[in-house]
Amino acid sequence: MSLPEVLRRGDEFLAEYPRTNALWQMGSHATCLLTVGISKLILKTCYSTRLNNFDKLEKAIDRSVSENRGLMTVMNHMSVVDDPFIWGVFPWRMYKDLDHIRWCLGAHNVCFQGKFLANFFSLGKVLSTERFGGGPFQGSIDASIRLLSPDDTLDLEWTPGWAQEPPKGPQSSRVSSISTLAKNYTPPVKRTKPSWVHVYPEGFVLQLESPYANSMRYFKWGITRMILESTVAPIVVPIFSTGFEKIAPESAAGTKIERYLPRNFGAEVNVTIGDPVDDKIIDAYREEWQRLVDKYHDPKNPTDLTTELKFGKGAQSLRSRLASELRAHVAEVRHNSRNLPLEDKKFQSPEWWKEYTQSEGGSDPSVKFIGKNWAIRRLQKFLKEQEPDASLELPKDDSDKK
Repeated sequence: MSLPEVLRRGDEFLAEYPRTNALWQMGSHATCLLTVGISKLILKTCYSTRLNNFDKLEKAIDRSVSENRGLMTVMNHMSVVDDPFIWGVFPWRMYKDLDHIRWCLGAHNVCFQGKFLANFFSLGKVLSTERFGGGPFQGSIDASIRLLSPDDTLDLEWTPGWAQEPPKGPQSSRVSSISTLAKNYTPPVKRTKPSWVHVYPEGFVLQLESPYANSMRYFKWGITRMILESTVAPIVVPIFSTGFEKIAPESAAGTKIERYLPRNFGAEVNVTIGDPVDDKIIDAYREEWQRLVDKYHDPKNPTDLTTELKFGKGAQSLRSRLASELRAHVAEVRHNSRNLPLEDKKFQSPEWWKEYTQSEGGSDPSVKFIGKNWAIRRLQKFLKEQEPDASLELPKDDSDKK
């Protein structure tokens, strides 16, 4: 379930660009088609591509429309060219409708450095995301929740059924303003179908040397908010890819020319679609979230997340378990569909990654990166020293040991 203030913040974030303007929509579609075309040209000319089980994604897209539900695809992150090159693997028919071109999240310090890049990536349906200090309660996550919530399921006048009486005092005017918003509501994105949001829950590119190649980090909490707080449960499809790291190996990171030149010509790029996560699994987590909202709501401010719903042990444990669940589904595609060797179990643990990153690899010298571990704070030159790193603030529980 979603709270009105979360949806409102998502609307405000999306409204930073004129996404309902006809010219913007035309420019957005043209930008996406151009990017897909360039990606296809490079892949077809220089590489061998293999797409497995694409019918599973097409059926999920059809279900998204027929069931009026958002679509979320969840994929491992091995290369800086995962996006947009993955879209060059899919057939052209995927892109005839702007409404069914995916939304995704992009690092603010990379994709939104200046006005030109900000407009380009926004036209490409990318949401600006802070990777250090932003945490799971930032605008791009609220916007993703909003996009995964079909317009006709929004209830901007929502008040909890368990509220004993309407709020009084200052809060009454707040609810009144929400009611006014509902009556005069104009969505910030013009669409005719539920949206598709594609995410890389690891947050950073991960390229490891053998024997740990093709392993994954733990999944972050932002994706769990999208699933728990959308008005209707999205259809969740796992994807696992390999080969993009051959196009852009992290060993070239930091170079001025090599970084942007394709290499390893002829290498195979393999994208495999998994089965959608069972709706019963998603519904069980959402029901647990509903119980937490019922328990920890604030009667004086029933339309927004409380501190307990953000940082309480129950909420954090729920997000950790759901993130672990989603990672397990992507790992299943990796292990069963691709027949890759099983990952070392330590890679499932957020606590292991926290220690490994903070020690800059010293806690486990057997694990070696190709290039750099970009989750290390000191490597991010754009950061100010006093800013906290919310990405490493993890709960101390055993939810990742499933």
